Amino acid sequence: MNQLLLIVTIAGNRIALRASEVEAVVELDTLIPVPRAALHIAGLSALRSRVLTVIDCRRSLDLGETLRTADLQDAVVVDFDGHNYALEVDTVEDVVDALGDPVALRAAMAPGWERVALGMIETAVGPLLLVDIGALIAGPDQKPLSVAA
Repeated sequence: MNQLLLIVTIAGNRIALRASEVEAVVELDTLIPVPRAALHIAGLSALRSRVLTVIDCRRSLDLGETLRTADLQDAVVVDFDGHNYALEVDTVEDVVDALGDPVALRAAMAPGWERVALGMIETAVGPLLLVDIGALIAGPDQKPLSVAA
């Protein structure tokens, strides 16, 4: 199997994304908040005349908010279902070859990780959690807003 994987860290955890689903790795410098958006949507940014919906991966996984201490934030740009997204990550590490197919998880994980996990995949740097980009974009289960009477 010749599948390339992009290794990133989210909330201090090294994970893998399928490199075939990644358009670019960038540093975002501008983030425009979107009023009334779901909590895991950090805002909007622009890249080469394209508007990107920025996903706070920590919030998507129910792990708190991404700490934006620097002027630039690492992000992975993807086109998913015809829409452009930037996934905020802590760091982008490397691209590696998968050494096999993903296998089922053998241990319980936090609910956010369980929701996005496609399985564990072996690489030259050790086993990594392979993450479903669509599930990261979808975010945690949203509760309906209550309407005051």
